[in-house]
Amino acid sequence: MKKIYIVLGMLSLILSTSCKKYLDQVPTDRLSMEKIFETRESTRQYLASVYTYIPDEYNQRQLQEGEIFKTYGPWTAASDEAEYTWTFVLSHLWNNNTITATEGFIGRRWKSWYTGIHTATEFITYAPSCPELSETTKNQWIAEARALRAIYYFYLVRAYGPVPVIGDVISQDTPLGELQIPRSTSDECFDYIISELRRAVNEGLVEHVSQEGNPSSEGYGRIDRTVARAFIIEAMMFRASPLFNGGNQQFAGLTNQDGKKLFPTLSDAEKKARWKAAADEAASFIADYVPRFYDLQREYTNGVLDPYLSCRAATRGAYTKLSSYTELIFYRIGTSSGTMQYDRTPNHKGVNNDYKGGGALGATQEMVDAYFMANGQLPVTGYEADGKTPVINAASGYSETGRISSEYKDPVSGRVFAPSNSSRMYYNREPRFYADITFSGQKWLYDKDGAIFTDMTYSGNAGKLQGVNDFSKTGYVVRKSAPEGPRGTEDRVCILLRLAQVYLNYVEALNESDPSNPDILKYLNLIRERAGIPKYGTGANALPVPAGAQEMAKAIMAERRVELAFENTRFFDVRRWGTAEQNQNKAIYGMNIEADGDNFYKRTKVEDRVFDKRQYFFPIPQSEIDIDKALVQNPGY
Repeated sequence: MKKIYIVLGMLSLILSTSCKKYLDQVPTDRLSMEKIFETRESTRQYLASVYTYIPDEYNQRQLQEGEIFKTYGPWTAASDEAEYTWTFVLSHLWNNNTITATEGFIGRRWKSWYTGIHTATEFITYAPSCPELSETTKNQWIAEARALRAIYYFYLVRAYGPVPVIGDVISQDTPLGELQIPRSTSDECFDYIISELRRAVNEGLVEHVSQEGNPSSEGYGRIDRTVARAFIIEAMMFRASPLFNGGNQQFAGLTNQDGKKLFPTLSDAEKKARWKAAADEAASFIADYVPRFYDLQREYTNGVLDPYLSCRAATRGAYTKLSSYTELIFYRIGTSSGTMQYDRTPNHKGVNNDYKGGGALGATQEMVDAYFMANGQLPVTGYEADGKTPVINAASGYSETGRISSEYKDPVSGRVFAPSNSSRMYYNREPRFYADITFSGQKWLYDKDGAIFTDMTYSGNAGKLQGVNDFSKTGYVVRKSAPEGPRGTEDRVCILLRLAQVYLNYVEALNESDPSNPDILKYLNLIRERAGIPKYGTGANALPVPAGAQEMAKAIMAERRVELAFENTRFFDVRRWGTAEQNQNKAIYGMNIEADGDNFYKRTKVEDRVFDKRQYFFPIPQSEIDIDKALVQNPGY
């Protein structure tokens, strides 16, 4: 595995900054490791290089590129949330089950995270020798590297399943025969990840970056105790879920060459104990940090909670406004935000480039159907046998026929949610729908040059005829995180973990371990209250409490799907739950982009998708198996 453990002592790396001013650039001189760690500044710069491998998920359409930094993935368009129009985007390899162990992206992500791991290990090894660091600073920086190393292992395990856990620096000159290293078991991987994160918490991390004085100089983007503890929760959630608790039969029998099982065989009591551990960890996080450091983002208009603005702000992440956000836990500073904004800004033929983009990241009809109505009920509860015709929930008030005769406005602010003549499909939906989805006929965000309306019908300003290559295949464009002003001018952090995810982790783990616990309703309802929809069992227009753990699990999954839409969780959620074979192995639909007028508003098949059991994990890169003969491949590859 010599390819994996690239010695970065020469540091010919250019850092694309994970934290402004702090993470600026790495040294370019060809220095020995001992020389690098002689000064505070060069040591700081080496730590900056460890941060380089934090994912930049704003560049998911360019997986074919060869860089090993920024570690983006295919997550959004390789799930049932969205579809890219452009054929070069590699998410189609997952959607049609043609991914192979020799695909370049598969090898690059493996190499990326192991390179980050190796860089962190070198820092942990050599930083103690730096004479210019105080003991406090030395301990803090080593703890940051230790936490990052654990996080990179988590990303590997989440994508590839159990991987080799390597504790020490491996020399560039280590004989190949000594690098025949088998995969660690899933429990060994999670034990290591969790214990290393706990060690970082206890041995140097500051509690929260705001306690470091002026966060704008060295705080924002740094790993602190809150970040490490949030990742402990994430690791525990995956460990407790069916994909890793032995509940997925595709992998239950997977062994190393010596017969060592890579996944556990657990009793129901042991599975429940894992869920309880995750719930306890989340409860502890909430007790320690909410509202002390974090709270759900809440914005107000005329003194009244504005759910639309609140949900936009919770996922906006402008670097210049970081001090105003209460919900962001972990994020990358220094991102491909221009790429993301281009993908999520419709073509808008004929307007200036401030409001013109590619608009090729199209939300699926299935994702559109998942958003609630303003009354908190789901509009669509399933599909007929054809997989296309929706089963409409009559109590929700949803309709697919006709147009609205007047504007549908936000009851809080009066902003126009759905202009007159919009399809009734887009009438009376919850605020998150209008924050996250651009539909045909909708007014574009915050344009200063006059009213720009997005028309995704065939001949429209953002349609297929005029767009040529820049149009949506589904008749919708992902709006979440799209620019709130001229495209490409707003700085953004890439949000990777926020408080809403901790709340949703908590209620899911509680429902699996202690289904009568009142915190399930409390924290699920906090999410719904902020979203501006009725709560379960309490408050105005309350909905009935889901009856029993199974119905509550469905409610939690439905809420998670909407609240965390397009935030790189759906791809992994359906895998850890073991449901991907049901909800990813079928056609996806959108509007009829080949038509104008009312004919546009007809559910139309976009693509037949295939999900095979092997796709619960990436394949182990064939190039690594060729080098490390002790590695066993995931089933099906």
